Amino acid sequence: MEIRSTTEKDLDVFVDTVFAAFGKHPTTPAEDGTGVWWSALEPEHGLLAVTEEGRPVGTSCAYSFELTLPGGATVPVAGISCVGVLPTHRRQGVLTAMKRRQLADLRERGEIMSVLLASEAVIYRRFGYGPATYTRRLTVPRHRAELTPPRAGQEPTGTVELLRLSDCRELVEQIYDRYRRTQPGAISRPPRWWARKAGHAPTGPDQRWIALHRDADGTPDGYASYSLDDSLAMLVDETIALDDAAFTALARCLLGHDLVTDVAFRHFPPGHPLRWQLTDFNAGTISGDTDWLWVRLLDIPRALTARAWSADGELVLDVDDPFLGEHTRHLLTVRDGRAECTPTDREPDLSMDISDLGSIYLGGTTPTTLVRAGHIRAHHPTAATQADAMFRAEREPHCLHWF
Repeated sequence: MEIRSTTEKDLDVFVDTVFAAFGKHPTTPAEDGTGVWWSALEPEHGLLAVTEEGRPVGTSCAYSFELTLPGGATVPVAGISCVGVLPTHRRQGVLTAMKRRQLADLRERGEIMSVLLASEAVIYRRFGYGPATYTRRLTVPRHRAELTPPRAGQEPTGTVELLRLSDCRELVEQIYDRYRRTQPGAISRPPRWWARKAGHAPTGPDQRWIALHRDADGTPDGYASYSLDDSLAMLVDETIALDDAAFTALARCLLGHDLVTDVAFRHFPPGHPLRWQLTDFNAGTISGDTDWLWVRLLDIPRALTARAWSADGELVLDVDDPFLGEHTRHLLTVRDGRAECTPTDREPDLSMDISDLGSIYLGGTTPTTLVRAGHIRAHHPTAATQADAMFRAEREPHCLHWF
């Protein structure tokens, strides 16, 4: 078996193999090749597993994204996707061989980390990935959707207008880009995704209504992308807002929509205050509480020094990376929110797998949680609580882009 890089000429074979691996059939793109998720693929960053007879049996690819870290810094990351092996060749080492080649290629390119969305959570931890952001759905029956009146000094000052996505796609793109630069855990949506109508709404080709919010000065600062199905249930693909006032105004507009049975907010951020704004707290039902973005660190010192930190202190992190056959120990020193990370032979404060470090990296999973779960070993009583304080992000990380 050979693991080889792909080119533009391999696109059809790559796509056919991906769909065969998942037991599905590709849809027909537009005449110009747009309007399907694979129109945003970067063929130069794809891999094909090919048998000795030349038959493709496995695929994987990487998108070029930016990830926003705690503190607001953005770093390039490889977004891993299209990971599939034909049913006839599973459990024969194909996936393992592709992941070894892919991680080696990413390191050679100088990537700090890679990210992915896991179709099956049991697969990726063994390759060093850990769940780092989470998402859920909030569903509110229309007849119980009343919001509490704003308190004095919190009255809305902006406006909401209704547009078709086809008439404001560029504006929606701009608002998302402003949002993702302030939200830890968010990733960029490259212009290629918008131009080629790739992925899920609102980047994809599906028609959507856009509720657009403008602030008191008329500057667009939020939107909600939504559709209604035949049962008059509203599905809100995403609600993007640069502040709580814009989110509340958009939510009030959506929850007040006439002739709607239910309003379902996809990718509802954990810890968001909207449920507290409902007159009936129990009106909102949370479902689909699941992992979303998984993180795999490839250069630990560069990754740890790239983000900002919430508390000063020192930690010695002992990190095992069994898939790459590496075991390293790092002294993390934080002063005034910035970190230095150096090799050390000091006794560790915390011992962990590389996947656990990926889970706590963005601040969405506390080290204490993984200590209690038996993943991380704390070598003294205060190590986990100190790590909690240091790794905490200013905002809970959240990602809603599908790739």
